[in-house]
Amino acid sequence: MTAAKQDRLKIAVQKSGRLTDHSLDLLTRCGLKYSRGRDELICFGENMPVDVLLVRDDDIPGLVHEDICDLGIVGQNIITERRLELTTRAQPSPFMERTLLDYGHCRLAFGMPERDDNDRPVDGQRIATSYPAIVQDFLVREAIDAQVVEFSGAVEIAPRLGKADIICDLVSTGATLKAHGLREGETVLESRAQLIQTPVELSADKTQWVERLLRRIDGVMQVRESKYIMLHAPRAALAKIRDLLPGSESPTIIPLEGLDDKVAIHAVCRETVFWETLEDLQRAGATSVLVLPVEKMLA
Repeated sequence: MTAAKQDRLKIAVQKSGRLTDHSLDLLTRCGLKYSRGRDELICFGENMPVDVLLVRDDDIPGLVHEDICDLGIVGQNIITERRLELTTRAQPSPFMERTLLDYGHCRLAFGMPERDDNDRPVDGQRIATSYPAIVQDFLVREAIDAQVVEFSGAVEIAPRLGKADIICDLVSTGATLKAHGLREGETVLESRAQLIQTPVELSADKTQWVERLLRRIDGVMQVRESKYIMLHAPRAALAKIRDLLPGSESPTIIPLEGLDDKVAIHAVCRETVFWETLEDLQRAGATSVLVLPVEKMLA
């Protein structure tokens, strides 16, 4: 029993926030069925040797780096901040950065006073931020002699408090900046969710499960916008119709009984299929066009 518990894969996920529901939904779509009490911070996998730990997002890189968790799902903004922090302590490989995920998009950008014409810091300015390592790295790379002021919580109020001249924080719509007399400046980092892995070598069983999860995650992401298209078309229009199918590999061509000049075409399109696409196919000679959602896919 003890050995079985030790071989269970542990995945750290944000317990509450913008990545929580997306991350749990992703794991569910990968086939994980789990049980969880109302106030429990561990989801126990019922059909896979996989447990999900619900923790603060700031703690996820550390839990993975220290091999307390095998995998973690966290934003690139936090990954980059922790990696830079650990690198300064002569720990060059704090964790392995694996698959980029298709949710949690945001950007780390400077917030400038509305009267300021600059989009980036200038020498002598004070910059309030919750991401001091990223901002300091930016200043060094850009040869800007400015001071980083570490500020947790509502970074937007730092200029009004006289703690800083400008800020650097996560931005979505820019409404919060505007409410505090600031405007969005240069972007320092584009971020989205990413899967990270412990730098410690995993057991053979855990390695197999990690690779299986990675394949399933890839399959889930491929079907987000993918559609299965079926249509009839004249043989003479095959080349043109192939070109019109968005993001498609070689389609399947099927003869139609009793019709030598027409075929059925089946294709998986990995890009969005718009009404305009269907209209273009129809103009090229396609008929009986049917578009279906794709639930699962393995390359």
